Amino acid sequence: MTLNTTLLAAGAMADALKELAPTGKLRAAINLGNSVLAQKDEATGEIKGITPDLARELGRRLGVPVELVPYNAAGKVFDDAGSGNWDIAFVAIEPVRASVIEFSAPYVIIEGTYMVRNNSPLKTIADVDRPGVRIAVGPKSAYDLYLTRTIKHATLVRAPAGGGRAMIDMFVNDKLEVAAGVKQPLVAYAKDHPDMRVMDGHFQEIQQAMGMPKGRPAGAAYLRAFVEEMKASGFVADALKRSHQTATVAPAAQ
Repeated sequence: MTLNTTLLAAGAMADALKELAPTGKLRAAINLGNSVLAQKDEATGEIKGITPDLARELGRRLGVPVELVPYNAAGKVFDDAGSGNWDIAFVAIEPVRASVIEFSAPYVIIEGTYMVRNNSPLKTIADVDRPGVRIAVGPKSAYDLYLTRTIKHATLVRAPAGGGRAMIDMFVNDKLEVAAGVKQPLVAYAKDHPDMRVMDGHFQEIQQAMGMPKGRPAGAAYLRAFVEEMKASGFVADALKRSHQTATVAPAAQ
């Protein structure tokens, strides 16, 4: 039995549609600050990647047009959660965010890790949390929220312009000791800058999920079932391949 027929049999489709697309279209917040999830073609302006693919597939199943609402950082998506500017979002599961966002189970898991200069005395993940070490982070990113809870001695420095490349630019320009972020973009940057290295291992497994504002139970139930079907059917794995990204497809929800 497919997801759609399951929901139709439960009599929930009309309520789910009303909650997922209250304006008649599905407005999906897309975080362009995480290149694993979404990429913008600089020549055409087209937004590609696993998150726009999932948004378009959800819109197709609901029978509504999809509007992609781009953001340059996950923290800005979260800040807009109560604004009515988006209906669904693709952000990592975090306790702070869960107060206003109803999450699905994760669809992919990515790693948060550190980048340092080659001559840095910091060699391992455990070396970083010490006095005098300044860690560049994207404000309100999943790894910022996690490190805010767990770092005891080092200092977090938040990039004023947001996450992603802005955080790396701050790390370089301000000569900070460490950059924290999603592993894949850090590895890509270090590949082009041989004076940098990415530490082995990770400090966090970041669970990327779909979410929507709280208080929409029928829509949230549909979204949870949709994510499970997208994982099980191979859609998530195929979308990662199409966008030439590497991440771990999350296991089925228990």
